[in-house]
Amino acid sequence: MPSFSCTIEDELPSGLRLDRYIAEQLKILSRSQIKVRKLKAKLNGKPVKISRVLKAGDSLELSWQEAESPFLIPQDIPLDVIYEDSRVIVVNKAQGMVVHPGAGNWQGTLANALLCRKLINAAKNPSIGNFNVMNQKDSAAETWPNMKHPGLRPGIVHRLDKDTSGVIIAAWDGETQTFLSEQFKSRKVRKGYAALVQGCPKDKLGCIDTRIIRSRRDRKTFVVSDKEGRTSLTYFKLVRSYGNYSLLLLRPKTGRTHQLRVHLKYLGTPILGDALYGRPDSVFPKATLMLHSKSLSLVLPGEKEKKKFRAQLPLRFLEVMNHFCNQ
Repeated sequence: MPSFSCTIEDELPSGLRLDRYIAEQLKILSRSQIKVRKLKAKLNGKPVKISRVLKAGDSLELSWQEAESPFLIPQDIPLDVIYEDSRVIVVNKAQGMVVHPGAGNWQGTLANALLCRKLINAAKNPSIGNFNVMNQKDSAAETWPNMKHPGLRPGIVHRLDKDTSGVIIAAWDGETQTFLSEQFKSRKVRKGYAALVQGCPKDKLGCIDTRIIRSRRDRKTFVVSDKEGRTSLTYFKLVRSYGNYSLLLLRPKTGRTHQLRVHLKYLGTPILGDALYGRPDSVFPKATLMLHSKSLSLVLPGEKEKKKFRAQLPLRFLEVMNHFCNQ
C-alpha cells in the first residue's frame, strides 16, 4: 500500500481542506482518486476526514490503495541508464520523452520503458525489488509488448517536462518510493540544471524568490504573483555569456511546476527554445527547450551519505555553444 508523510511547512491559504491540499499542492492523487483509492489520513497522529482544514506545522500521514493501471503497457524502449541497483534506477531522460502516461500519451513514455525493464529484471531474479510477476512461461520479454499490467507501475518520484532532458530517478518498490518521495518533499534533494537563455542576467550570482500561480488567462502556464500562489525559490549562477545569450546553472530549492521556466522569464532571460515562456529567436529559430537536468544528489536506501548522479550536456547545447565558438 503506497504511503506518504510530511510536516506541512509552507504557509497555506485560509481554510484549505486536506483533499484540496493532496490534489493541488502535493499532487499525489486527484480529488476523485482520493475516494476511489480509499485514502486514509492521520493528522498529528490522529485519523481525520479528508474535509479537515490544515495549518502550517501539522504532521500528515497518508496511505491509499494501489491503483490498477489498465493502460500501462511495457515497451522495450532504449534508456540511457546512469545507475541501477535492486532498489532504484537513474536515467538520463531524452528530450521529447513524456515521463508519465496521460491523455494522448499512453505509450512511448518513461513509465512504459521502466515497466518493461522491471518485468525483465523480475524474470531474471524474482526476489529482487519485491516484484509480482506472471508465470514464468509468460514472462519472456517478447510476449509483453501488447499486454496490459494492472497494478505494476514503476515508482517515478519526481517529474521532468517532456522537453527537459537529464537526470531522473525511479524506485523499483513501494518502500523505496516512499523513502525517496519524503526527501523530495522535505527539500533534502539537491538538483542542478543547465539552461541556455536569451539575454544575460545583471548579476553573476543570484536568487529568484517569488510566488507562482497558475495563469488565469492560459491554464497551461504559470505566472509570478506578489501575494497568491506557492513560494518558489531558485538560485542561479552565470557560467558564460555569448553576446545576447548565456549559459546558467540553476539550483531550485522548491519544485513547482514549470518553476525554472517561469523564473527565468521573470528574470528577463527566458530559456532559448521555450515555446510556452520564451520568445522567437532569429539566430536559432528551430531551437528546442534548452533546459537540462544536469545533476541530482540524494540519499539512497541503506546509505547515510548523499550520492550524486550527473548527466553531461546534450548535443543540442553543444551545437549552440559551438556556433559562438566558431565565429
